[in-house]
Amino acid sequence: SRPCCIEALLAEAAEPGTPARPCPCPLPSGDTALSRLVRRLLSARRSLDLCLFSFSCPQLARAVQLLHRRGVRVRVVTDAQYMGMHGSQIGRLRHAGIQVRHDQHSGYMHHKFAIVDRRMLITGSLNWTTQAIQSNRENVLVVEDAEYVKAFQDEFERIWEEYDPANYRFF
Repeated sequence: SRPCCIEALLAEAAEPGTPARPCPCPLPSGDTALSRLVRRLLSARRSLDLCLFSFSCPQLARAVQLLHRRGVRVRVVTDAQYMGMHGSQIGRLRHAGIQVRHDQHSGYMHHKFAIVDRRMLITGSLNWTTQAIQSNRENVLVVEDAEYVKAFQDEFERIWEEYDPANYRFF
């Protein structure tokens, strides 16, 4: 996706019905892959479960925080090694009160999917990073087929329980 401004989209989601103020930034706005992904995420009304290897895109983090502030239950599973990398948004999400769990193994938690309201699956090769969004050749698939959503939801729940801090072994 080319660099774009999604301020109006985020402002509308933050205060529905309030006219969006024009953004003074020089970036173009409009329909892009990023804006379409943000719209799908912002459609959440009850829950958003994220299972992401790397998450450093500030615009996507703002959308997730907005959902949390609206009362949507947000849970995040991520990779321990990548959550501490420079630019990671995981600390910002935790600071906002969003539940985050991570692996404790030497291998990567390499999934890249989101589940919106237990009805929509967003998956593909895309890491939620500015680099991936603006520079890489990535794919994102949006599926609303209950059979596929259930399979990914079951995997999320399995990992969520496995990564429960009460189950961590330190010795």
